[in-house]
Amino acid sequence: MKAAFFDIDGTLKPFNEIELRDTTIAMLHALQEKGIKVFLASGRPPVQLPLLGKKLNAFPWDGYVLLNGQYVMDKDKHCFYKLPICKEALHSLVPWLKENADYACTFMEENDSYDITFNKAHYEYLKSIGKEDYMLRVEDPVRSYTHDTYQICPRIPSKDDAEWVKHAPGMKSARWTEEFADMIPLEGGKPVGMQKILDYYGIDQKDTIAFGDGGNDMTMLEFAAIGVAMGNANDEVKSHADYVTDTSENDGILKAFQHFGIL
Repeated sequence: MKAAFFDIDGTLKPFNEIELRDTTIAMLHALQEKGIKVFLASGRPPVQLPLLGKKLNAFPWDGYVLLNGQYVMDKDKHCFYKLPICKEALHSLVPWLKENADYACTFMEENDSYDITFNKAHYEYLKSIGKEDYMLRVEDPVRSYTHDTYQICPRIPSKDDAEWVKHAPGMKSARWTEEFADMIPLEGGKPVGMQKILDYYGIDQKDTIAFGDGGNDMTMLEFAAIGVAMGNANDEVKSHADYVTDTSENDGILKAFQHFGIL
């Protein structure tokens, strides 16, 4: 084993915890001491990393696969691969979104993110999980015509994915939960970003392991030589994994490494 990829929310740390646990940090250091490189693989944009706690940001990660694979950085946070959404898709999508004025939707750039409208339902959802402070400022999405956008996150049920994508040719859904979708370029995804990391470090795909819990982790779990679903993942996510471990609350990652004899 030479490379381990970790989703963040619901995987490295439970949703209700702000900081990484000390036991998790010790585990990550133990992996590096064994010569295993450790990478974040998240739908989060770079601008949101500071929101993930001081301990996570202080840890010496070997690299970052962010925005569901559309933005990849080395250990020094130097970006060596990026895949923004094509302008044709945005010029098709934005007018349709503007006609649907109450459509909760977040546009994510490299160093910025914004919502296209204030949506009460979206605010109430964030409030229910104690993250109402995550509500972003409102911007006109025509901004995306002149600013590279890597991911768009609409608050829609899965049954609406096809309608949404119809208005954004060249994009696909990497759905996180039934509440939210991560819309990304058709040719993108976590496996693409992971392969860029592997190429950068000269690591073979057969020497990889990945951990995740959300719908946007399914392709990552399939791509890795060993895909591990957290016990708190839903049944669909678990069906894409090679192994199902305990929940993030019960140190599922460490238990999986112990199961495979890696730690």
